[in-house]
Amino acid sequence: MLKNINKAKHQKILKLSIPAALNSLLDMLQVITDLIMVGRISAFAVAAVGLGLQSLMFVFAILTLLHVGTNALLSRFIGAQKFKQASLGLSSLLRFAFLLSLPVTLLWYFLAPKLFIWFDTAPEVITLGSAYVSILTYMLPFVFIKLVFVTALTASGDTKTPFYIKLGSIMVNVFLNWVLIYGNLGAPALGVEGAAIATVIVNILELMIYIWLYTTHKTPYTPLVRYTKSLINRALKVGIPASLERTLTFGSFMLFTMIIARFGTESLAGYQIGLRIEGIAFMPGIGFTIAAMALMGQGLGAKNPQMAREDVMLVLKYTVGFMFFLGFFMIFTPEPIVWLFTDDLQTIKEASLYLRIVGLSQIPLAFNFVLSGALRGAGDTKRTLRINLTSLWLVRIIPAFVLAYYFESILFVYLAMISDTFVKGYLLWRAFDKGEWQKIKV
Repeated sequence: MLKNINKAKHQKILKLSIPAALNSLLDMLQVITDLIMVGRISAFAVAAVGLGLQSLMFVFAILTLLHVGTNALLSRFIGAQKFKQASLGLSSLLRFAFLLSLPVTLLWYFLAPKLFIWFDTAPEVITLGSAYVSILTYMLPFVFIKLVFVTALTASGDTKTPFYIKLGSIMVNVFLNWVLIYGNLGAPALGVEGAAIATVIVNILELMIYIWLYTTHKTPYTPLVRYTKSLINRALKVGIPASLERTLTFGSFMLFTMIIARFGTESLAGYQIGLRIEGIAFMPGIGFTIAAMALMGQGLGAKNPQMAREDVMLVLKYTVGFMFFLGFFMIFTPEPIVWLFTDDLQTIKEASLYLRIVGLSQIPLAFNFVLSGALRGAGDTKRTLRINLTSLWLVRIIPAFVLAYYFESILFVYLAMISDTFVKGYLLWRAFDKGEWQKIKV
């Protein structure tokens, strides 16, 4: 009987995690498609698109409010079998997402192009990057609403539907990039601007599919137009600390990028490529994190914290195994992977150095992903805020500035970065092991 129970648990974890991991992988591939396809233009194009995508992380930090709040609220309703309340929560969050997207879009349009000037990048990078991020502005309202749909489905245990949608959209994205970047099929060769236009079109198409599924009753949620402020407040109670954490985290990452930019355009381009490749290695971790968040919320909603803990521990074991495997390739064979993004020898050297260093931290990174996701799924977002920001500033950012100044070597900057990963993993484990998350109310 015990074997059957364990087998069922493994099947439940994998049924949730694998499609979520694959969807996250495709999501990252869709993002780095722009980098890959502009990589043959110049190092300036790579730096412009890479920095533009990284600056978009500020928007994703705000989206964390919707992602964590939606998951924590709806997964508990699903776990408690309260489907009417889950449907009402979804309709409320959809309207809130649209309203939230409007001021964010306006701010992004005026501020994002200035980031390239603030970073003191090369004039070519400023021109290309400003054009790229200005076009991306038009996709933001669609991205906000789409994220709520995706999170609502994963909170209900459906990770396959987002995977299939993303699989189709990345194919469309590659085709549109091929047409618009290089000027195929009679289209003008728009370069970096073409990559941005393709990304906007694909995000609009994805949202249209989710709306069709929702309105034709092909999701677990009943389509509603009602808006309940109390449910929004419950989601915000959990989502705001998570969003604040992500905003401050990405702000510190931008400071970290400023340190890298001091070492030249090739170092910046190599760092951007290394980040995207590392992002691919992140995907199993992120996929399992999504499962941990959903399973934690469902377990607590069903008044069974012990089941929630066991599910999270099993997710963690899978994540450690996957990320150890991927870290092996990052350490020993980075050059062939980097070559897919660029043929500039110095950029390949810089990106390979980055990958070798971060490859050493993949196991503690698995702890970071899964345990922070589990704590957020339990609504314990204030604790993750304290842990992440304390470690980030005291172990990564401040030491990186000092080491870059005294040693003038990018190697020491990267060593400070992975030290933060080890410290954060330890602190998150302590927080999870104490079990105080069981007392959190959402």
